[in-house]
Amino acid sequence: MATATLIEPPKPVQPAAPPQPAKSAAQRPARPLINPWVVALTVTLATFMELLDTSIANVSLPYIAGGLGRSYDEVTWILTTYLVANAVVLPMSAWLSRVFGRKTYYMACVTLFTITSFFCGIAPTLGIMLLSRVLQGIGGGGLAPVEQAILVDAFPPAKRASAFALYTVAIVTAPAIGPVLGGWITDNYNWRWVFFINIPVGILSLFLTNRFVHDPEGYAEERKTVRGPALNGKPGKLRVDGIGIALVGLGSAALEVLLDRGQIDDWFGSPFIIWCFVIGIGCLTAAVFWELHVPDPIIDFRLLKIRNFAIANFFYFIFGFGLFASTTMIPQLLQSLYGYRAIDAGLVLGPGALVITFLAPVGAQLVQRGIVKPRILLFGAVMIVGMSFLHYSHFNLDTDYKHYALARALQGLGYGFFFVPLSVIAYSQLSPAQNNKASSLTNFFRNWGGSFGIAFITTMSDRRQSFHQERVGSNLASSNGTLQQNINQTASYLQSHGFSPADAISAAYGRVYDQLHAQTQLLAFMDCFHIIGIITLIAAPIVLLTKAFKPSGKSEEAH
Repeated sequence: MATATLIEPPKPVQPAAPPQPAKSAAQRPARPLINPWVVALTVTLATFMELLDTSIANVSLPYIAGGLGRSYDEVTWILTTYLVANAVVLPMSAWLSRVFGRKTYYMACVTLFTITSFFCGIAPTLGIMLLSRVLQGIGGGGLAPVEQAILVDAFPPAKRASAFALYTVAIVTAPAIGPVLGGWITDNYNWRWVFFINIPVGILSLFLTNRFVHDPEGYAEERKTVRGPALNGKPGKLRVDGIGIALVGLGSAALEVLLDRGQIDDWFGSPFIIWCFVIGIGCLTAAVFWELHVPDPIIDFRLLKIRNFAIANFFYFIFGFGLFASTTMIPQLLQSLYGYRAIDAGLVLGPGALVITFLAPVGAQLVQRGIVKPRILLFGAVMIVGMSFLHYSHFNLDTDYKHYALARALQGLGYGFFFVPLSVIAYSQLSPAQNNKASSLTNFFRNWGGSFGIAFITTMSDRRQSFHQERVGSNLASSNGTLQQNINQTASYLQSHGFSPADAISAAYGRVYDQLHAQTQLLAFMDCFHIIGIITLIAAPIVLLTKAFKPSGKSEEAH
């Protein structure tokens, strides 16, 4: 019997699936939303670390000098080289972040800062230390401007004030606690740990930045502006403003050296300082002219044509001038005249930082809710800061800790309401595409305000002390009865405790001179406070010239 063979019918051929069109940018899965406060805390961490480093090494210089076997005057270049490198890179950070990408550039800066902190800590010679500090300053110079640009883009205009409140706490508190922390570390451990503490903070910052920080939507288009037109599908050639970089870099370096070394080298009595002045002023003047005529400048000075932004930068300078001058002067005053330790002087600065920490968020809410107009709040803040400086100028050698702490708290009251409305005003008339360039300029003016403030008090305190010493000394004739009575009583007391008559008289005159020196030094510091206070109060009404705007960032008609 034959077996039937079953033949399966052929399967129908399935038509090829039509090619799927590529997904547009709008159809691609959106990047996971990240809470802007996580971004804000992440970028503030590294900025706080960098600003801390501008002042943390100050009190450790004598120990560093001993450890490296160099003189104190030589190791002061540890501060100067960092500030110079910082000043050179800071105005270029907007351009550099567009070349490399904001996130990439920020992480590169944190990495460079962290690695060079390690080399500063292990430096066996002053040469290696100075080279490491230059590289550290280059890394640190890009952090604050990029952070500010990230904050502006991460928060909608109506909520930026809260982000600026956090930024305020960082930029005001870090320079204030730097000398205290540096003194405590040096006294209890070793000066090298002043630099080593940056390493774990830097590693944490890199991890958080890599995970939570991203370039904003549309930033890729902005980055294309640094390149010429594309050819054959390849990116255009990078546009490098070489002349602008050279002028800004050389001018900033020369001017920073001038301000930092001027008093040490007798200002214009030194040919070196004269050359720094000529190079600094000449290069920066040429840079302004050049940058105004270049299509894609390193620093966009054209932004200063915008009224609110220009006025805000003036107050950024005033902010840096007063804050850094007082933060440098108060510890110096307390340690030299009142015998405070570095940590004790830091406790005087503490109440001011605490007040700012609590009040900056309050100021942010007042602005965001429209309770107080930013320019009115800023005007009141500037007035309070000015009056706090005048309050300092009435102190004497009997003033105790409580009065200094309360005066610093009053200053903190002003600064707590200062930076938030100032930052809101600065960005009120700018488009999102201008935020990156604007952040470099605002930090440029704040940084130079701080440099001028420190140079001012260093020079003015010395000049005013010489003036008061000559004036008071001329009124103390050797025949003055009260003076002679004081010297004789002191000499008699010393003789009764074993001094020879000649040594007792010499010591008595030395004690009188020390009292004269302390009084004239105090008068000099009080003069500095008075001058800074007057400058601040005179500047206050300028804020009323700002153009009114809505908190959302949309301009309204000025009135």
